[in-house]
This record gives sequence, C-alpha cells and structure tokens, in this order.
Amino acid sequence: MLSKLIVCAATAATLMSGVAFAQSSTVNGAAGGAVTGAIVGGPVGAAVGGVAGAVVGTAIDPPPQKVVTYVREAPAPSARVVVKEKVVVGQPLPETVVVTPIPDDPTYAYAVVNDERVIVEPSSRKVIQVIK
Repeated sequence: MLSKLIVCAATAATLMSGVAFAQSSTVNGAAGGAVTGAIVGGPVGAAVGGVAGAVVGTAIDPPPQKVVTYVREAPAPSARVVVKEKVVVGQPLPETVVVTPIPDDPTYAYAVVNDERVIVEPSSRKVIQVIK
C-alpha cells in the first residue's frame, strides 16, 4: 500500500510540474488537471483537477510594455469596428475584426473594437489584454 502511494505521489508530482510549464490554453489546463486529479484522487479528483486546470490554463501572460505602448500610440483604423459580443480576455475576436500585426513583435497583434484597443494572439485571435 505504501509503495502504491509513493508511486502515485511521484507520478502526480511529475505530471503537475509538466502541466504547470506546458499549459498554454484552457483545454490543456483542464486536461492536465483532470489527469493529475484522477491519479491523486480518483473520479472526484479528476473533476476538481479539471476545473482547477482550466482556471490556471486561462491565465495569460501580459505582453511586454513596448507592445502595450505601441498599441496605445498606433493610429486607429479609419473604419470604426463595432461588434455585438463583449470583448473578453481569453476569448477570440470575431472573424469580421481586422487584426493588425505589431511590426517589432510578430507574436502579438492588435485591433480597435468598440472603441477599445485590444492586444491579441494573431494565430488564434485570442484577446490577451484590453488597453484602457
């Protein structure tokens, strides 16, 4: 019994460290949390771990200050873009919104939606930060 507990604890520790470093989305966070929770606590642990992993997976690192400064100072497009959906961090922008890449840092792009400037991840169009 003790050896089984040690093996489970070691496996959980290994999975948790990998999940903590590799989480890049809610899906990865939820899946990793569910696996870790299932190993440690069975079905109940899987449910709790999935929720906790999803929350951790939605945490997004803020962009560098130079990106924020660029987005604040960049000229707004001439056409005003209005969407019905609320712009939410972690959610993708609608396909109708034009996303402009940031020249000095192609890992980020920006858009002006509903008179708000937003920084997005170009590949997924996911909102990273809303500039106030």
